[in-house]
Amino acid sequence: MAEINLGNKLLNNHIIRFIFSAGLGFLVDISAFYLFYHNFLVQKTYYIFSFTVRNSTLSLAISFFMGVVVNFIITKYFVFSESKLPPYKQFFRFVSVAVIGFFANLAILKIFIQWLSMYPPVARPLAALSLFFASYFIHRVFSFSLSLRHQDTGE
Repeated sequence: MAEINLGNKLLNNHIIRFIFSAGLGFLVDISAFYLFYHNFLVQKTYYIFSFTVRNSTLSLAISFFMGVVVNFIITKYFVFSESKLPPYKQFFRFVSVAVIGFFANLAILKIFIQWLSMYPPVARPLAALSLFFASYFIHRVFSFSLSLRHQDTGE
């Protein structure tokens, strides 16, 4: 019986549900990154619109977008379902935050790979984790227009 109460408390906690949502998006992101980096994008660089783009950067762009879509869907329906904003506004705001997060991830990934010589499939999850905690509060307040004061923590 105590396990059921603990499970219900955890499921009622926004932060725990956000961790689950972000975790699934993260798994999609890093799995896709690994597959693109190792299997689908086999050249070291690509030329896109007259720009030279590294394999790791292109892999990040594709995998990050895939993770954002999965994360948004789960976050919208499982974490912040009480939001009254229209879904298109939620998605636009969520993607706007994600684009900023993408460039922050890209900068951190560049530091890890080019300056610290980290293996890209190891650097990618570390870069994402470094930005995780800020994203909960940004999405809660901005993407879904929910107050931090009236948080249902399950307590």
